[in-house]
Amino acid sequence: MSKFNHQSISMNLKLHALFLLFFCTFASAQITGTITNTKGEPLTFVNILIENTYKGTTSNDDGYYELSISEEKTYTILYTYLGYKTVKKTVDVTSMPFNINVTLEEESVSLNEVVVASEDNPANAIIRQAIAKRKENLEKIESFKADFYSRGLIRIKDAPEKILGQEIGDLGGGLDSTRSGIIYLSETISKIQYLRPNQLKEKITASKVSGDDNGFSFNNAQDVDYNFYNNTVEFGNQIVSPIANNAFGYYRYKLEGIFYDEHGNLINKINVIPKRENDPVFSGTIYIVEDQWTLYAIELDITGTQARIPAADIISLKQSFSYSKTDDLWALISQSIDFKYGIFGIKGDGRFTAVYSNYEFNSNLTQKDFGAELVSFENEANKKDSLFWKQIRPVPLTEEERTDYVKKDSIQIVRESKTYLDSVDREKNKFKLGDVLGYTYNNSYKKYSLGYSIPFGGVQFNTVQGFTTQLNLFYTKQLDEFRRYFNASASVQYGFSDERLRATASLRYKFNNTNRRFLTLSGGTKVEQFNPANPISPIENSVASLFFEENYMKLYERRFVQLNYSEELFNGFNLYSNISYENRTALFNTTDQAFYPRGDQEYLSNNPINPTSTDAPFENHNIVKLNVTGQINFGQKYLSYPDSKFNINSEKYPTLVLSYEKGLGATNSDYNYDQVKARLYQSFTIADKGRFNYNIRAGKFFNADDIAFMDYQHFNGNQLAISQRGNYTNVFNNLGYYDLSTNDSYLEMHAEHDFNGYILGKIPGLNKLNFNLIVGAHNLATPDNKPYQEFTIGIDNIGWGKWRFLRFDYIRSYQGGFQGDAILFGLKFF
Repeated sequence: MSKFNHQSISMNLKLHALFLLFFCTFASAQITGTITNTKGEPLTFVNILIENTYKGTTSNDDGYYELSISEEKTYTILYTYLGYKTVKKTVDVTSMPFNINVTLEEESVSLNEVVVASEDNPANAIIRQAIAKRKENLEKIESFKADFYSRGLIRIKDAPEKILGQEIGDLGGGLDSTRSGIIYLSETISKIQYLRPNQLKEKITASKVSGDDNGFSFNNAQDVDYNFYNNTVEFGNQIVSPIANNAFGYYRYKLEGIFYDEHGNLINKINVIPKRENDPVFSGTIYIVEDQWTLYAIELDITGTQARIPAADIISLKQSFSYSKTDDLWALISQSIDFKYGIFGIKGDGRFTAVYSNYEFNSNLTQKDFGAELVSFENEANKKDSLFWKQIRPVPLTEEERTDYVKKDSIQIVRESKTYLDSVDREKNKFKLGDVLGYTYNNSYKKYSLGYSIPFGGVQFNTVQGFTTQLNLFYTKQLDEFRRYFNASASVQYGFSDERLRATASLRYKFNNTNRRFLTLSGGTKVEQFNPANPISPIENSVASLFFEENYMKLYERRFVQLNYSEELFNGFNLYSNISYENRTALFNTTDQAFYPRGDQEYLSNNPINPTSTDAPFENHNIVKLNVTGQINFGQKYLSYPDSKFNINSEKYPTLVLSYEKGLGATNSDYNYDQVKARLYQSFTIADKGRFNYNIRAGKFFNADDIAFMDYQHFNGNQLAISQRGNYTNVFNNLGYYDLSTNDSYLEMHAEHDFNGYILGKIPGLNKLNFNLIVGAHNLATPDNKPYQEFTIGIDNIGWGKWRFLRFDYIRSYQGGFQGDAILFGLKFF
């Protein structure tokens, strides 16, 4: 080795060592310590701030804290914790790390004699003042910039080996031998910007996921932006704030006491009590500053029932605010969300912690500084090392969290090796008796899987094919993480009555996870319903046919080859297109089998135009079909992750869908046609009064006087007394499946409002049941028929405990007068 190279390498090593020494010294530039109460018990979530700044930290579950500082000098540090006296310490930091252990004494919260003797509820007067100042306090912060830190942790306790027959394993090493452990641990460091009333932008500078060195945290400021100065807080459901304009309709209040903060402000501690347990409300304690009538802190709970989050048992939210003399305002500095959950035999808990620091208020931000992008990442945001995190992390890790990072990082190295993945696959790929109805072979190292399945309910019945059975085959190759993949699939179906074997196959490629470009080539032979929306499911038709001799499903045979292409051309605009060559053949009933045949009942024909006729509903033919659809999501925002984009639709604006459909080259020229159509739909909450949904369709055919019936515009009807739809904004529940199908112009309108407990929750006795009232209206107009209307009233959220999957509706229909009525039984499964 030459002298030059030797000296260069030696110099590089020295510089590297000096850099590490400097970095470690800088990283240890901290004030550290443990915070306990007078009994020596550690205190969690204590706020530690440098006086007159928004630079601070929060203690962890062990009461330990680390406060980063930039230089050795004198600091005045405030230690604040709800229920305890604030401690102020002035320290001269001469070396680092600098240790300060603090003991906090409980705050004496008292009621003075005047308050105790008052005939009026003193809490009500305080709340009225806070409500009167609510809007002013909401608008006090015009804009700000801040640093944001978030940590999310989810645990499982005593998890079962299987859920619904499927093995869940150890969830990436999260579960130990007791089937308990951390299944998610992640941290985020961000720069955030806010502009009133609701613009929030975030740049994530660092992201860390336990057990995934390529992972990106989904913790972000958007998801934990809870402002109680708004009338409602979006927390699963729209939850009424304890200081909302209409709060007295939902809450009772009790003044528990008063105390003074470090600035001499009198703080009112008020107990918040729901008037009705199932209303969308909180319970707990809020702290309000006298004279200013601002929030000092909150400690509120909400149940999964109230939040409409069935898996959650209880969710606890804490917020702490700090006062800035310079800006004359109170700002949120820390927040924690603790929760307990349980579903499918799994129980657990977790916490999401957020810390806000280094505020710059009213910083001349304008609308030009914001756009559709809500969250973005810096390059290499997930490549920060442990020294970086130790220096910048405002809330120290607990021993449990440190252990999880070390364990998961070690496990990841092992579990990504070919040897380990092959050993796991060998065990999983063994064929078992339970795999008769479905089997998957995995090669985890090469990231592909293949197999077959016989779908549950795969044995079905219709009067054209008789009993049918189906076999599905599939192959999937993951090309990089979850972003790109290739899939090949095939389906084979056999009808035992018509003795026909039909098969289809498809090839599908996903190009990326940013604009989600897909290309699909498919073809084969299959039976299809005349309405491509499949208004009746095969299982529903099987039951109706075999038990009641009602064969509502009408079918034809389609032989085809089809090419589909879709992508998001730009934010908020999606393009969907397909072109196909089709051979269509009429089908006829081949069986009259029924479990309980009745002498006065017999199956109708397979002709949807005239069910009493055995004639073919159309002439067999070939045709080319083209469809181009553009979907515009107005006001769409998005989160930018490396190589991925996640869209967030705005409730403020509707979605518009415009389509052009053409049939050409038909062997019967009468079957060629053109159709233009549009759809407008939206779903939005109306404060505490529930959710409103509407769906409007309109269209017009051209040169379509004698087209084939499957190319008509069909409207989803329902001739059963049961429905599996989540809502009814896409169906007429008292209309025949093909009664009003048209090849002319049409206008279809649906509207439904779910009061979400707003009405029934206020009726004594009935409010204990936690039912929801739903009303709806539906209209259909075509040139050849009188307008058809349906009006519905129903009860939703029926069930017990967390299992709320039933709904009942009463329907009245009109068409030039009263048409009929019906009772509908609804089933909802997620």
